[in-house]
Amino acid sequence: MKKLTLLLSATILINFLPKVSLAHCEVPCGIYNDELRIELIKEHIQTIEKAMNQITKLQSKETINYNQVVRWINTKETHATLIQDIVNQYFLTQRVKFAIPSDKEKYSTYINQLSSLHELLVFSMKAKQSTDLKYIKDLNTALAKFEKAYFGVKPHRHDLQGKHK
Repeated sequence: MKKLTLLLSATILINFLPKVSLAHCEVPCGIYNDELRIELIKEHIQTIEKAMNQITKLQSKETINYNQVVRWINTKETHATLIQDIVNQYFLTQRVKFAIPSDKEKYSTYINQLSSLHELLVFSMKAKQSTDLKYIKDLNTALAKFEKAYFGVKPHRHDLQGKHK
């Protein structure tokens, strides 16, 4: 009972602490690195996968270390939220350009980009709710669909200054 009370107290405390989001600003500065954002999303997906595996491993032990379980749950949720922040604050508000339906080609691209970004948002939410590794596969598939819809083809690897490696 003491462990359960501690676990619940820690979870409540963490959920009420102020959250910091390091998203790209909404000032039209023209400083964008789309490939970097894709790489960040990939890193967040890897972190979520590791957290899911650690949670499952810790919960299977005879004596459960609830402190570590809570830490991995928080890590998983934080990285899923960071994916949602990149999708919302970077791609949806600044990079994906609205297209009118009468321009069939641009509109089709727009819809494909929106659909794959929506999938990323939903699967990020599902990853918060579960330790089912199916959502890791779904996140990677949605990201690959977005890359194809956004870049047209798989992008070249760039360094932080946008130069080809």
